[in-house]
Amino acid sequence: MNNSLPAAAQMGAETYPSSPGTQSVTDYDNGVSAIDADYLRPGLAAIHLIRENGRAALVDTGTSASVAGVMNALREKNLAPADVAYVFLTHIHLDHAGGAGEFMHQFPNARLVVHPRGARHMVDPARLIASAMTVYGEAEFRRIYGAIRPVDPSRIIEAPDGFRLDFNGRPLLFLDTPGHARHHYCILDERYRSFFTGDTFGISYREFDVDRMEFVFPTTTPVQFDPAAAHASLDRLMSYHPSYAFLTHFGRIGHLPRHAAEMHDLIDAHVAAALKLRDCGPGRLAALTEELGELLLHHVLIHGCKLPDHEIRNLLELDVRLNAQGLENWLNHAGETR
Repeated sequence: MNNSLPAAAQMGAETYPSSPGTQSVTDYDNGVSAIDADYLRPGLAAIHLIRENGRAALVDTGTSASVAGVMNALREKNLAPADVAYVFLTHIHLDHAGGAGEFMHQFPNARLVVHPRGARHMVDPARLIASAMTVYGEAEFRRIYGAIRPVDPSRIIEAPDGFRLDFNGRPLLFLDTPGHARHHYCILDERYRSFFTGDTFGISYREFDVDRMEFVFPTTTPVQFDPAAAHASLDRLMSYHPSYAFLTHFGRIGHLPRHAAEMHDLIDAHVAAALKLRDCGPGRLAALTEELGELLLHHVLIHGCKLPDHEIRNLLELDVRLNAQGLENWLNHAGETR
């Protein structure tokens, strides 16, 4: 077993099942909670709930299957669906936004806040659905994501770079942060100097925490990975000297200067692995997947994680596969104007 402390002990947070048989909720200070989105496995994806003076906002949505757990968490905190004022989508990849239409159906007073590049896909999700089906196949897509509801355009707010929003007296600043995707923003909670970062600050699973220190690694998934933009977005976030980052995968992390430096190194290492295998021919994707798996296993072990190697590989398997696919796409299009 991992010798690390539980996430709640590490971060001064309290984790509990929202009610028997439903997703867990981790309560942080400053009115923020991470609700497990129940996406593929526990602890993979979080929906962040922000509470301010009796109103609620959600950062990312998981899938339509995530609604029940969110509803239950709201009830536990004496909030009604009508109290949800905003649904914020850091970007429109379906593990972050697949449930947006269903959430908006359930929350009658909510406005959906999305990057300008993503807004039209919330109104008409046909291209998102088609793209995901090419990856998963129709049956698997339906199993994972269910129905994707369109959103009424009158309920959508586009958030360009520098957009500011007053959430019931709580100032939020939206920054355009490409690198993982061109339709990605991060949200600065100005009062508490914390960012909600979607995938821009990478992935950090609580199973890898060791002695109150997190392990963070980049996500280079298809199809818009841009290493130069990813580096620039990280630097931009750190220029605000934030105290914490809330990651969709998974929850709150501290120690941000250290993790930013490690993220820069690992982005470069992912790119170097891709360039090394650029001329491998038809077996390139398989070789790249193996290379990235070894790279991340090595870094998790250096971090001090005591999980058996096979458990570490299992936890990383999905991300390694997606990262390899994203780098393959990047190699195929690196010479184009992106």
